[in-house]
Amino acid sequence: MRKPLFKKWLNDYGLFILLLACLLLAWEWVVRIGWVPAFILPAPTSIGGAFIGDSQLLLGRHMLATLREVALGFLLSVLIGVALAAGMQASRTLEKALYPFIVISQTIPLIALSPIFIMWFGYTIWSKVAVVFLTAFFPIVVSTYDGLRKGDREYRELLLTMGATRWDIFRKIQIPIALPSFFSGLKLAIVYCVVGATIGEWLGGNEGLGYYSRRMSSSLNADSMFAAVSLLSLIGIVLFAAIVLLEKTILKKRGKKK
Repeated sequence: MRKPLFKKWLNDYGLFILLLACLLLAWEWVVRIGWVPAFILPAPTSIGGAFIGDSQLLLGRHMLATLREVALGFLLSVLIGVALAAGMQASRTLEKALYPFIVISQTIPLIALSPIFIMWFGYTIWSKVAVVFLTAFFPIVVSTYDGLRKGDREYRELLLTMGATRWDIFRKIQIPIALPSFFSGLKLAIVYCVVGATIGEWLGGNEGLGYYSRRMSSSLNADSMFAAVSLLSLIGIVLFAAIVLLEKTILKKRGKKK
């Protein structure tokens, strides 16, 4: 008999929620008694008050701008990352030519590249999307490529003797086996997208939560700055949870079909 949803959820996350509540209470107490100045680390209630006071600006303008950048960068990273992974898996020559460039692309600090993207694209959304893409596509390429390689040697010869084509092998064997690795890459990439968008906005933007937090930091408005940072964290958590839910749904459906 299956546990009720609430009990299962409480069993999985009850300790985390209890620890989080204790940390927030300790944080509030430390700030209230003056051990830590509020302009350095504002109390959770002050952050909540700033969020409520600035909610229209945060949610109506800056969060939407950040989500647009995340969505575009993530979509591009998935499309290009999966295409590169499939191409490298299909062609050893392509792998030798491209894989070093993919690794090199991750050795350059994003902070150094952001001014270059601003010079190329200006203060438009595409300078931030470029940062998001460069941040997110690497885990998708690597995880998808590693996943596609798993089923290559084990079933190839058997299926070829049965008259299967390379497309049949790719579609029926390699893709299903690669799905867990692919989703692992997606979960990393979606979190990196939020980080990349924030970096892009911080260094050269006129809207978005990263831009808003930088502006609040410059004016020493710690409450509003922490409110923006907390919202960024919440966005990352929600997007990560959405990928997890999608993964469970797809893998469960495939499991039922077997």
